Order: sequence, then structure tokens, then C-alpha cells
Amino acid sequence: MISRRRFLEVSGLGAGLATISYPLAATGSDEKSTSSLPPSLARLKSRKNEATPISLEERRQRLERARQLLAENAIDAMVLMSGTSLDYFTGIRWWGGERMFALVLPAKGSAFYVCPAFEEGRAREQIANAPDGEQPDVRTWQEDESPYHLLAQGLKDRGMATGKLGIEETVRFFFADGVAQAAPRLALTSATPVTAGCRMIKSVHEIALMRLAAQVTLSAYEAVYRAMREGMTQRQVQDLIAAAYGQLGFPGEASVEVDEYTAYPHGSSTPQVIREGSIVMIDDGCTVEGYQSDITRTFVLGKVPEQTGDKMKKVFDIVHRAQAAGLATARPGAECGAVDAAARKVIVDSGYGPDYKYFAHRLGHGMGMDGHEWPYLVRGNTTKLAANMTTSNEPGIYIRGEFGIRLEDDMHVTENGAELFTPQSPSLEDPFGKNAG
Repeated sequence: MISRRRFLEVSGLGAGLATISYPLAATGSDEKSTSSLPPSLARLKSRKNEATPISLEERRQRLERARQLLAENAIDAMVLMSGTSLDYFTGIRWWGGERMFALVLPAKGSAFYVCPAFEEGRAREQIANAPDGEQPDVRTWQEDESPYHLLAQGLKDRGMATGKLGIEETVRFFFADGVAQAAPRLALTSATPVTAGCRMIKSVHEIALMRLAAQVTLSAYEAVYRAMREGMTQRQVQDLIAAAYGQLGFPGEASVEVDEYTAYPHGSSTPQVIREGSIVMIDDGCTVEGYQSDITRTFVLGKVPEQTGDKMKKVFDIVHRAQAAGLATARPGAECGAVDAAARKVIVDSGYGPDYKYFAHRLGHGMGMDGHEWPYLVRGNTTKLAANMTTSNEPGIYIRGEFGIRLEDDMHVTENGAELFTPQSPSLEDPFGKNAG
């Protein structure tokens, strides 16, 4: 995932939190520490025991589904390298830079790996926990040898001197080019019909992990909202959010934008300070057993300013109605572009148009192990939604020089419609529906 997240470690929060009026939280196992978190964060309890890891049997089923899709799309095999899809199908989490480590999955026959020889030990440790880990075919190459010829030979050994080879979309060009040169009789094609075909439709287990991630994020946001005080910087609020996630048991973080910088959809690097009446936008999420949340809340610290309050409340209401319109439109069989159009129409009809003038981005993106994946709720996308797809639903209005408001929740397409994993935010002054102060 290409993300805005920094995934701060709770143990690295001292520089930011030390200047807040609250004492620095204890983050290690030292129970004798006299330091403490703000009360709203200290009350948070870990939910880590609610998250069950993806099982080996689930990964076996994913690989079998991949083989079915390879056959349906007339692709003879596909190549996966470091990244989310490799993790999704095997549980292997790999990094390796310019050296090829690859899983080759044929539509028929056994998979094999191509691995740098000096990495074989590390590879076999992880492969042992993959679906084919008992007797894996691991083909190693020395630093002065070509991994591409090794891959081509593995395919020939499986009767694939010719045919179609699917390349996962995040594989770097120079890897794909090396394979093409080593196996010129193979036709290289995109493996996205297979990877997206598997990953877009979530299992009951995946949905449960994503629901938990969304709930954890909303709990963290609310706790930080209750702890927020005038004079805090955006970095201090970000550090509090990371500390809240530490209490809840999962890694996560958020971007924080204040006042006129809320009109930048992905924020600004300008240092910002929160004042009484400031409008604040918090965005991003956490990771639960590899699955993501992505939530935005926009609110005011204290009461909305008299001069701009009516306009802010009006814009909030429009964005709220736009989010509800997208939710009402999303259902199996609906085109992705139609869901975007339903939300956009509310905003444009309310005077914040045309097109992308104020609502400057698509309505949403698919979610899963990547925070941004298929499908995309954007104009012109004719992909039809199906049950158990998951996306963000995040309309916004951004008025440069004044403020911006975005409301984002994670959306699950059900058999008969769609649901949000978290409740819509009720208002600027009561963003969590509990009159938190």
C-alpha cells in the first residue's frame, strides 16, 4: 500500500508527548512507572485477543481459487513477488530490493519458488508456514547467476515453454523484462484478474477483522478527541493517536489537519496549532492481522466560531447526506461509478460544484490488506459491486483558504445493500454521538 501512514511506534512518542500538559505515558512493561496517559486513553483496553489470524487452510483455499481464476482467464501461471498478494496467498512477508524472490503458481501442477541462495534459510523459514510448505520446490541462484533463466526453466519443467504468464501488478518492470527476455516464447500478461478476483471478495473472517479495525480506530479517535486541548500541535495529537492504538493493541496512526489546512484533502506539512473553535480533521487507521481501516472525522474543538459556524454546519450536513446517499446506492450489481455519482449529486446540487471543484476526489477506494485496492468508487468505473466487497465511503467539500470537511467510514457491501462498519458522525460539535467534551 502506498500510504500516508507513518505507523509510529508507541515507544518513540516521548518527544511529542512530553510537552503536552499530561505526563508521558508508560509504554513498556514497567508497571512501577508513575507516568500516565490522559484519562480517556488510559481507559482504553486491548482488543488484541479478538483478532484471529488467517489460517493455513484459508490460504490453501485462496490458492485453489487463484488456480480456478487462472484457468478461467486462460493464464497458464502467475508470478508473485514481495508485497501484499504474496502475503495474502502464502503468509510470506518478503523484502529484497533488486534481488528476485518469486512464487510461481501454475494453473495446474505444483508451485515453485525462485530465491537468492544466500536467503534460502530465511525463505524456508517462512515457506514452512505456507500452504505448500512441507516439500517446497525452492530454486536458488547465486549472485552471479540469472534468476530469470531459473524461473523460465521451472516453467519448462512443468510443460510451459509457451503460453501466458501473469505478472502481479506491483512487480517492478525490470523483473518482468528479465523474465520476458529469458522466456521469449511466453506471453506476459496482467495477473490482476486473478489477484483482484480473489482479494476483492472478502471472507467472513476478513470482514470480521476489518470491522474490528474500524471499531478500534473510532475508539482511538474518540479517546484522543476527549483528551485534546487548546494549544496542542498536530504532531502532539498524532502522537496521542499512536498511543491510543498502543493501548488498544494494534499499530496505527493518523494525519491531523487544522483550520484552513483541512481544505487540503491529504494535508499539509505546515506546522499547525489547535485553538478553541478550530476545525480539525483526523484521517487514516490501523492494521488488524494485516487488514486495514481508514476513517476520517472532522470536528470543532469546543463550539463552532460564530462568524463561520453556520457555513461549517451547512457543509457538514451536505457531506453527511452525500455519504448517506453513497451508502444507499451501494449494493450488489450497482456500478462503482453510480455510487460516486449519487454522493456527488448531493454535493453539486447543494451549490458545491461543478464536478470536482469542491469535492475534489473519488468517493472511495477498495480496502482489505491494502488500504487502497480494488474496486474504486469513481466516475466511469463500470465494475459492478458484489456482496462482501469492502470500500471506503468518503465524500468531502474543500474550500481553499477557509476549511474542509470530509467524513469517511469503511463500507461493506452486503447481500441486499451495504453497511458502514462504524456509525456516521452526527455533528461538528459532537462527532461521536456522545456529547464528549
